[in-house]
Amino acid sequence: MSKHYRIGVMFSTTGPYSVVPHSMLNGALLAVAEQAAPGVTIEPVVVNPGGELTRYAELSRDLLQSGIRHVVGCYTSSSRKEVIPYFEKHDALLWYPSHYEGFESSNNVIYTGASPNQHVLPLVDHMLAHVGSSAFCIGSNYIWAWENTRIFREAMMARGARVLAERYVPVGDTEFDQVVEAILEARPSFVFNNLIGTSNYAFFRAFRAACLARGIDQPRIIPVASCTLSEPELEEIGAEAVDGHLSSSVYFSSLSSPASLAFTRAYRERFPGGPSSSADAEASYIAMKLLILALADAGTDDVEAVKDAATRQHLLAPQGEVRIDPQTLHAYLTPRIGISTAAARFDVLVEAPGPVRPDPYLVQSSPRYAVAPRNTSLKVVK
Repeated sequence: MSKHYRIGVMFSTTGPYSVVPHSMLNGALLAVAEQAAPGVTIEPVVVNPGGELTRYAELSRDLLQSGIRHVVGCYTSSSRKEVIPYFEKHDALLWYPSHYEGFESSNNVIYTGASPNQHVLPLVDHMLAHVGSSAFCIGSNYIWAWENTRIFREAMMARGARVLAERYVPVGDTEFDQVVEAILEARPSFVFNNLIGTSNYAFFRAFRAACLARGIDQPRIIPVASCTLSEPELEEIGAEAVDGHLSSSVYFSSLSSPASLAFTRAYRERFPGGPSSSADAEASYIAMKLLILALADAGTDDVEAVKDAATRQHLLAPQGEVRIDPQTLHAYLTPRIGISTAAARFDVLVEAPGPVRPDPYLVQSSPRYAVAPRNTSLKVVK
């Protein structure tokens, strides 16, 4: 007899950063629709916090008090931080499917998004080797941007490079004239971008327009590099400013492997209205797939049994092989760097030869991140 489990699915599909979480919701629901594990039936209970921190806490409490023990959800680090105490109190498990800044460990979270050694450090190495040695940092004013920029800054300094300035704007702010002027005055080799949502799209448009007005070939002279930029966001930026941006990620929908092609085809067929598939959608797809497999393996939704079962799974994901590290409960993932095209997609420039062990505290790197772990080295994609 099939066992029935109610699973929480919590993403902000409205609010100032709704586009990416909408793709994440789609990824999780696609995994439910594909339920391949025998003996398991999943009922997704979908909630929308609307980008409001207090709603994340309220909805987490409601889900967990209703008897749900597993929730796939959250996009921002601030929302994750907000809900973790509830999961610890109720002995439940949050499956967090977003790239993040690391430096966190909770027995009540399984992380299927990229750790800093899987996206920040490979980006630093690539930019210093191929672009230049000075950066201007910009980000949304919350923990993700603060911490990601700190890691980036320390890695740059350890390599003898410079961060010329840092600027932070409120989440949802779309006024960038002063920041753009500061960047053009500083003339960095590149911009390191940690903006999210509508702020992100407005910045790209404003920066490209300001450069064009001055006769500057922005992608070539002052490229923008991100650890967050994905296909749905390229579509939001618009044709006038979409091309030539660098993104460090573990998945791009342009990958041509059979698993990636099957994922993107199934995603398009199920969600023809979008948003497009992305690394974020893939991470939530992975989270739900691993959860379903672990529930089937464990034969129960008991948190300790499911965590133990999750570390035994080997999933052939759209990006390649994915598994959970039993020591950190973070995922082995394959780093890649892509460049955006006029078609609102990414051409992959370089990639790791295989899955890289997660290092959320960067303890496998030398002091102050001077040298990334050897297996994060990226190879040129031909």
